[in-house]
Amino acid sequence: MEVRKEWDAVFTQRLEKNYDELKWLYSELYYGHEGAFDYFLSMLFRNYSERKQELKDLDLKREKTPDWYREEELVGMLMYTQCFAGNLKGVKKHLDYIQECGVNYLHLMPLLQSPAGRSDGGYAVSDFRQVEPALGTIRDLEALADACHERNMSVCLDFVMNHTSEDHEWAKKAREGLKEYQDRYFFFDNWSIPDEFEKTVPQVFPQTAPGNFSWCSDVQKVVMTTFYPYQWDLNYWNPTVFNDMTDNMLYLCNKGVDVIRLDAVPYIWKQLGTPCRNLPQVHTLVRLMRMAAEVVCPGTLLLGEVVMEPSKVVPYFGTVEKPECHILYNVTTMASTWHTVATHDVRLLKHQLGTVFALPKQYTFLNYLRCHDDIGWGLDYDFLRQFGVDEAAHKKFLNDYFRGYIFLSDGRGELYNDDPRLQDARLCGTTASLCGVEAALYERDERKTDRTLRLDIMLHAFLFTQSGIPVLYSGDEIAQLNDYTYHDDPLKREDSRYLHRGSLNWDDAKKRKRKNTVQGRMFSAIRKLEEIHGSYKVFDNAADIWVVETYNDHVLGIGRYMDGEKLIALFNFSNYDETAWVNEPEMYTDLMTGLPREAKAVGIPAGDFAWLYTRYENEQE
Repeated sequence: MEVRKEWDAVFTQRLEKNYDELKWLYSELYYGHEGAFDYFLSMLFRNYSERKQELKDLDLKREKTPDWYREEELVGMLMYTQCFAGNLKGVKKHLDYIQECGVNYLHLMPLLQSPAGRSDGGYAVSDFRQVEPALGTIRDLEALADACHERNMSVCLDFVMNHTSEDHEWAKKAREGLKEYQDRYFFFDNWSIPDEFEKTVPQVFPQTAPGNFSWCSDVQKVVMTTFYPYQWDLNYWNPTVFNDMTDNMLYLCNKGVDVIRLDAVPYIWKQLGTPCRNLPQVHTLVRLMRMAAEVVCPGTLLLGEVVMEPSKVVPYFGTVEKPECHILYNVTTMASTWHTVATHDVRLLKHQLGTVFALPKQYTFLNYLRCHDDIGWGLDYDFLRQFGVDEAAHKKFLNDYFRGYIFLSDGRGELYNDDPRLQDARLCGTTASLCGVEAALYERDERKTDRTLRLDIMLHAFLFTQSGIPVLYSGDEIAQLNDYTYHDDPLKREDSRYLHRGSLNWDDAKKRKRKNTVQGRMFSAIRKLEEIHGSYKVFDNAADIWVVETYNDHVLGIGRYMDGEKLIALFNFSNYDETAWVNEPEMYTDLMTGLPREAKAVGIPAGDFAWLYTRYENEQE
């Protein structure tokens, strides 16, 4: 490696550690394009030089403990800035509330500049270096990040890397006919090649945005638009695209973003004759971005949005020697959890968790019950078929259950992207509404309110029992219900995901102090779960974890062990009281009540759970 005179010792050392692999992968992907690689190195140093000293100090601290995100008790909260507090300054003003929620990992949903009505919730970015004016400025984002760092909180931000808005500067110049900018996208003179792509590339939104290409009348050409016609896919075959997008990512890191969420990362490499999903070149690009971050801002983490089955998700961790993403979404467990709520049968969830628990401990998952998106029923239907489950019929049952269309179902949700032909509709709704709290309150049924709220709390206990980073959806801490007002908004009414994207009700949030309210009961329960989760080593990510056999298909059992501490966690997904037929020899303490309890034939009320804890004194230091 030839060291340039302007490089300082720290940058040189970091680059030297990664240089050989960086150059090899870059040259392999871009056919030895020396000029592009030289620019790439210059871009890395420029971003390193522009990084302010406070962030460089944080980098050095995290470099000394590279597993800091596994070792710290991170608890996340995901929110839309406008829904939580109007704008970024509002979020900053409410950091006390966020900390009161026990949160130290703040995920801000897309807030970069996007065109109104053609933004897909902020995922059609027109400027990667400007915040949407209604939400504030890039300085406001930096100020918020600084304030979070003062409180030892990390900030996560979405980085939409598969596409830009059709209003992006590059897209505008492409529409003017400039070939240099058309080459940053996928433009075709006619439909012949796009038609060949369509033979092998699945449609993301077959009902609301069919096809993977759109006609651009300005230049009389076809452009690739995998998601929506106003989102133009970027051409990562072009090294300029990779260089400039990596530059944009590092720019956001330099504004204090600690975690970069790589949106739709499996889609970023397109190749004729393939599904254009999860291709080997995607992993090359992610590995290059990981090394770029390690050179410029090693305190930054990459969170991969890979919403697929485990066999396709796990490769995005890379290997121990050549890591890619630091964190990945545990999407299959999320979907399997809601399946279990509807069926009251834990066998699929046990099967799913057994797969996750068998993975190496260095794999860190982000666990969640709900997010900004819909719930897709991407379950393990090969496993379910042995119980006579038909995929199409089962998806219909799940959607009917959570819309309250089935007898004794209290769920209240709506369909998303309903496709009668493929019968592959997905589901929307807040956690509380899907659990039945909304129906119970509407009916003014106190017993039903108790039962549905207990289910909501039990699901959060299950969330905190898993290894990884638990993330709450803003509003879930006070059992916020569906927001049906989106039906009256012409810019939102066609997207049912806005059902669970309602603004935080601050009047309801004030009720968190009153233990006799739904909000107060939910808030205090989650705070207690968080406090217990942070007080015992057995909840550490490094703990051993396994599925405990309960000999009851309605009760899920999970065991955890670390440094002499053992936990038996039991979750009853039934509407009736059940018994977990476990027979553990030790004497335990129920962490929720503080009372001694045996782990033998444990009775669990309907929709409830038990955290049973014991400690082996002779194994302690």
